[in-house]
Amino acid sequence: MTPPPGWYRDPSGPHLERWWDGTAWTEHRRAPEPTGYGPAVGRAPAQEPVHCQAQPGQAATVPLSTGAEAGAGAGSGPGGGPGGGRGKALALTAAAAVLVAAIVTGVFVLGQDDGGSPRTQTPPGTATATDPSPVNDPPSPSPTASEPSADDPAVVEDQLNGITFPLPDGWVLPKYVAQDDVMMTTDGTYDCPADGSVCRHGLVVSRTVTATAETSPKALARQDIEDAADDAYDEDLIGNKPFGGIESHQEVASGPVAVAGRAGYYVRWRVKTAEGPGGYVQSMVFPSTVGTESPILVRYVFDAGEDGPPLTDMDTITKGIRPVGDADTGGGVGSGIGPTD
Repeated sequence: MTPPPGWYRDPSGPHLERWWDGTAWTEHRRAPEPTGYGPAVGRAPAQEPVHCQAQPGQAATVPLSTGAEAGAGAGSGPGGGPGGGRGKALALTAAAAVLVAAIVTGVFVLGQDDGGSPRTQTPPGTATATDPSPVNDPPSPSPTASEPSADDPAVVEDQLNGITFPLPDGWVLPKYVAQDDVMMTTDGTYDCPADGSVCRHGLVVSRTVTATAETSPKALARQDIEDAADDAYDEDLIGNKPFGGIESHQEVASGPVAVAGRAGYYVRWRVKTAEGPGGYVQSMVFPSTVGTESPILVRYVFDAGEDGPPLTDMDTITKGIRPVGDADTGGGVGSGIGPTD
């Protein structure tokens, strides 16, 4: 599911917010709104008047006098006594020194907080990654694990797990999808039947199984299928129920499967929802062909009904999964290459 329309941090300019219309980024941008702590980003704090204050061990500063004011005091104006021009030069030099001292003292005073202790002055600037985020600002979409293959634009590469997926007709690379492990989605979106948020008719997810010591593809696939159904058709990442919740499910297929030259296992459910036609969910697990051979979990989510993708696409994608750099090794349901437990 995709985030609802609203202002979010701009992925191409973190110092700005950008309007997400529920399907794609628009060209509308703005400075982030104040979040209740300190001045708004980019706005300089209000300046306070500078007060000259004597520091310990320093003489108190005095106001800079003009010739007329001096004449009213010590008689040092024109004709006011010995010294003449030399006295005036000395007075101006002293006044300049006093002015510099006053400026330095004022800067020091502004650098203190209300308790008189020094504090760091930070000039106003753009927001950084360490600034607190607004309440309605979810994590910015991060680069997904799927990348188009340089050799074949109809192939999607999962660099993390060292495999590639075929990209059937009607499927595209993921755009503006909250999950970072989605390999592909069906082209286009629609309003979810229950809450009006944005839904897609199909998606395929690939991830490494790391949360358990279990390595059996059969056991892992059966453990995952219920979570896969709930994530797809019951409750989304932000607690909404785009289809009104799951009313029932039925296992329609399961068994061994060869994937990228490895023995795997799959489980497929037909899910009925409170609103909308429901859909099909499949969990498939097989050993990785790289590294420590950690199990790879591939989830398929296909809407039912005439608008959903054909179920044959599940088999097409499964048969087309290959190790990176190996265009010949494949598999599919019914391919026998050994035990799956």
